[in-house]
Amino acid sequence: MIKKILFVMLSAFVLAACTLHRQEAEPLRQSAPLFPDYADVLLPVNISAPTFALNDSANALESVQAVFSSGSETIIVGSDDTDGICISEADWHKLVAASHEITVTIQGEKNGKWVEYDAFKMNISPDSIDNTLVYRLIEPGYEVWNEMGIYQRSVENYDEEAIITNRQTDKGCMNCHSFCNYNPEQLMFHLRLNHAGTYMKNGKARLRKLVTPKSLVYPSWHQSGRFIAFSQNDTKQMFHTTDRNRIEVFDFSSDVMVYDLEADTLITTPLLMSKTKFETFPSWSADGRTLYFCSADSVKIPDDYDQVHYSLCSIGFDAEKKQFADSVHVIYDARQTQKSVSFPRCSPDGRHLVFTLSDYGNFSIWHKEARLMMIPANATTALEMVSILPDFRASYHSWSSNSRWMVMASRQDDGLYTRPYIVHIDADGKVSKPFLLPQSDAAYYLRTMKSYNIPEFTRGKVNVTLDGI
Repeated sequence: MIKKILFVMLSAFVLAACTLHRQEAEPLRQSAPLFPDYADVLLPVNISAPTFALNDSANALESVQAVFSSGSETIIVGSDDTDGICISEADWHKLVAASHEITVTIQGEKNGKWVEYDAFKMNISPDSIDNTLVYRLIEPGYEVWNEMGIYQRSVENYDEEAIITNRQTDKGCMNCHSFCNYNPEQLMFHLRLNHAGTYMKNGKARLRKLVTPKSLVYPSWHQSGRFIAFSQNDTKQMFHTTDRNRIEVFDFSSDVMVYDLEADTLITTPLLMSKTKFETFPSWSADGRTLYFCSADSVKIPDDYDQVHYSLCSIGFDAEKKQFADSVHVIYDARQTQKSVSFPRCSPDGRHLVFTLSDYGNFSIWHKEARLMMIPANATTALEMVSILPDFRASYHSWSSNSRWMVMASRQDDGLYTRPYIVHIDADGKVSKPFLLPQSDAAYYLRTMKSYNIPEFTRGKVNVTLDGI
């Protein structure tokens, strides 16, 4: 556990070459214990400079420095034991421009002698990543809050700013932000309690409150921009006293429907509104002709909360006729495996479908066993299902617009705080090692008291005024 590790924190600065140089050092013959861990990761070409700290109380190194080498460029970053190895943006750009492979060696002084860890590499992918990440920041318990907000962060640098906070909405709750085709000018989000409702913005128009019979959640925009698929859930939560999963969230009922933004009407079908089923988590295919969703047999709630197993299903949709197909197809039958599917997400290029698999229920973010699974997007069964990160705990996930990157909300580090991990997935489905979104302060993730909720990429900065609320 991270909080049990004594961190040797390093606040870095770049010194003149005549003062700081690579030392003749004795090899420690061990990997450098880093947090965040950027050893042997694949990074987007336009990512901000990664910062990290050395977690090594055993060696208790002094005068620590990091030697970065890329092509003909060598940059040495020293420390003053405070904030971590923090290479400047200018120097990071030099390294990225010099080659696609950056080698890093951590050196330090121990008992008057210089030692060094095994060198590690940071590889640079030519695949860029969308320049903005949008997320909600909230305390990790979800039952109470003082401050929360939807924020945006430039992935290319460390700039973060609020889109909307509950200071602007009389302390009401906000969630479920979503974008159409990664367009920062076409978005929607929910407000609860004060000013409750579903709000959307299209282009330069002011915020508009949708006319809906009840609260609609878990949105997924159709590629045409005309439709948004939602589920309508009667949701409650409870808190375990002995279970390894701290919080349980479950639905007493749930249905799936599509909202027509032009007609201000709901498009429904009895196939997605069964009283004997819980239907939730709608998500469109890349071409908009198929709606994926999760469905479970209804059981007595909360008594049988751990007997709810959601299958992965799909149904056809005709956007011109504004109607669903007349049958539901089951891709992954949870009744046979006694597992549960949540958050199906199709890559924009239409090649891959990734979803979360856990033991039961639909609130996988608190489930320690939750893992990401992938199948071909055109698969009719889950026979080709593979676990893309078998040792990595993840739940909510979103694709980049070029289908090469995925951001995941994960409690992998300490089991408490959800943090944004990013991973590269190539056209054949090969997955690289996940890495944390870089911060200017290497200790940021240990100091912040907020969880990152619903990370979503956009192609640019979001600009919203609240005159529609």
